Amino acid sequence: MSSLDEILKEINKAQDIIILTHNNPDGDAIGSSLAVYAALKNMNKNVEVIIPELPRIFNFLPNANEVKKEGSKKEYDLAISLDCATIKLLNGWANYFEDAKEKVVIDHHSTNAMYGDLNYVDLSSPACSQVLYSLFKYYNIEIDQDIGTCLMTGIITDTGGFQYSGVTKETFEIASELLTSGINISKIYKKVFATHTKGNFELRKIALDRMEILENGKVTFTYITKQDEENVNAETGDYEGIVDEGKNLEGVEVSIFLHEVKDGFKVSTRANEYVNVSDVCLMFGGGGHPRAAGATMQGTPEQIKEKLLKEIRLQLK
Repeated sequence: MSSLDEILKEINKAQDIIILTHNNPDGDAIGSSLAVYAALKNMNKNVEVIIPELPRIFNFLPNANEVKKEGSKKEYDLAISLDCATIKLLNGWANYFEDAKEKVVIDHHSTNAMYGDLNYVDLSSPACSQVLYSLFKYYNIEIDQDIGTCLMTGIITDTGGFQYSGVTKETFEIASELLTSGINISKIYKKVFATHTKGNFELRKIALDRMEILENGKVTFTYITKQDEENVNAETGDYEGIVDEGKNLEGVEVSIFLHEVKDGFKVSTRANEYVNVSDVCLMFGGGGHPRAAGATMQGTPEQIKEKLLKEIRLQLK
């Protein structure tokens, strides 16, 4: 794995920089991207952050209005991939990464393929934003209120509000230190977890109505289609959080939620204790964390459900 000094050397050399993250970005991907964007702007770099689909609930983040759907150049001095385990997950924007003169990967997923020229992957961290906090501290980059807000958003979302098993003493210490930068943690929490758009509310109703309780109450399964989203005028990201509805039922070990995308269905899984859903999703070209993972699969919801259940049953025994 590359050293932080090597990465800083490339950052200092570069003038035109592009920031990329995975498709269907979550709060950690978005928070990480905007935190690095702000830090590089403070270093007087020409930097662009590409997030093709930015859910409206994250519009409150500093510099969210600077996000672009496409890069302005064909080649950049440096491309930085954040919170993205494989180049495939950069989807239609992998060309910006591949064509850059230098390529850096910063991540925390155990499935990371180390696809950059320089790679820094901290498997012990529950969020990429936590990795970046340590990186900024090492580089003596000031974590102001804007950067702190982005980092805290990433940490809160990827830890499920500090409830997942990957949370450590260090996570709480970082949260405490970020508070000194002037961030409003209660506002972040409310924006991310306690505020639902009308589209999200309507999609939740549809998903709950379809929800199946399987495997003697240990697995829940539900889905939404493109037609569902059109029917309720849903916006990008309105499906976020629906997977947790099943996980929170008493006795449930695994929650499965599908939402239709252009090339199939995006699978989101959550687990409580006994099942490693990262291993399950790896079988279908995805991955993630033991308690939260995803993949993209082809087929009908029923076909995908049966494929996933086959793998889950092996761990439930």
